[in-house]
Amino acid sequence: MAGYEHLIEQLRLLGTEQINPRTIDIDRLAPIEIARKINDEDATVAAVVRRALPQIGQAAELYAKTLRAGGRVFYIGAGTSGRLGVLDAAECPPTYGTDPSQIIGVIAGGYETMLLSKEGVEDQRDAAEADLKSHALSSRDFVIGIAASRRTPYTLAGLGYAKQIGARTGYIICNERGALEIEPDILIELPVGPEVVTGSTRMKSGTAQKMALNMISTTAMVLLGKTYGNLMVDLQARSEKLAARSRRILMDLLSLSIGDAERLLADAGGSVKAAIVMHQFRCGKEEAVRRIDEAGGFISRIKR
Repeated sequence: MAGYEHLIEQLRLLGTEQINPRTIDIDRLAPIEIARKINDEDATVAAVVRRALPQIGQAAELYAKTLRAGGRVFYIGAGTSGRLGVLDAAECPPTYGTDPSQIIGVIAGGYETMLLSKEGVEDQRDAAEADLKSHALSSRDFVIGIAASRRTPYTLAGLGYAKQIGARTGYIICNERGALEIEPDILIELPVGPEVVTGSTRMKSGTAQKMALNMISTTAMVLLGKTYGNLMVDLQARSEKLAARSRRILMDLLSLSIGDAERLLADAGGSVKAAIVMHQFRCGKEEAVRRIDEAGGFISRIKR
């Protein structure tokens, strides 16, 4: 088949493109009933993601290993999938103190498509390779493709280029794998089934992708020692909320007054992690940083 006939056949094979029998009447329902239908469908997503936990764990482990070895993590996708990758990359520096150059979101059409969709950019295969080349992608890096349909040309081309140069690859899809054009190192299948509105993959598919990305990056950050227990001790206090959180962590964890927390944090150069070690081991900032480095970034591994 040629042209649209071939694409139509491809779409017919995708679970996310099927008509959902549970929502065929939504145009005749009251607002609360429409919302209830959507909520009922959303409630099925967590179970789908749960079945992919082994692969999600593998991706998180490779993510952490890549950063620890000096490589970078890239997310690549188009439309909603691309936006979710850019979002996850953008949230890591303030939350976990990562360098913005370590985790990078690449979206078809460039960052302006975060605000205004550009139809057709997902079909531009050559653009994916060019976009990754602009970041000097290397074999030390890990590229995670994100595509609800599994067939997005831009995303597949990006993964293909990554494999060509020896980078590790992961692929998050919201359908069964079927006849994949490319074989990634780690495949995360999240077959959410028919959407509430047929083919609207910003809904259940987007929710499943966001959940998986949250798990992958958060697990990787924990593996890198970015938390102490479940406290984000490597956060960057670049807003009033995060500055307040920095002080609250020290106050609650170390039983300090706000004044003592302020002074300790100032002596630590704003580093919550260093401040905790300085207090617990009665040492200065340089000694605290040395102990943290020797423990691989984990406060809990520092020997007394």
